[in-house]
Amino acid sequence: MLLVRGSGGGTTLTGTIYERGEEAPSFKGAPDEGAPYVWVCDAFYEVESGGSELVVDGEPIRVAFESPAPRGFDTRDQAVSAAEEHVRTQFARVGVPEADVEVEVVKRDPE
Repeated sequence: MLLVRGSGGGTTLTGTIYERGEEAPSFKGAPDEGAPYVWVCDAFYEVESGGSELVVDGEPIRVAFESPAPRGFDTRDQAVSAAEEHVRTQFARVGVPEADVEVEVVKRDPE
């Protein structure tokens, strides 16, 4: 299991890559069970009202969450690249410039 964590604007977002042999969560919209690498992470966007409060660069904003975005990949490199892009995109959606987002990939043993 790989955790892909993005930090920027004083907040973080973490998603998970399930590796070959690990059991990824199953739910509507999940990728083919046969995918060797599965990326799962929330997606969000800024809204005028409702949603949840998130503090970005010291300023409170409101965000709404979409359903998790599961995607299957054939290789670890493909999964990590897509995960990093997804994390950067989420920060861009709330006004954090790509250059200000730090992304790290951490290996974690499944519990």
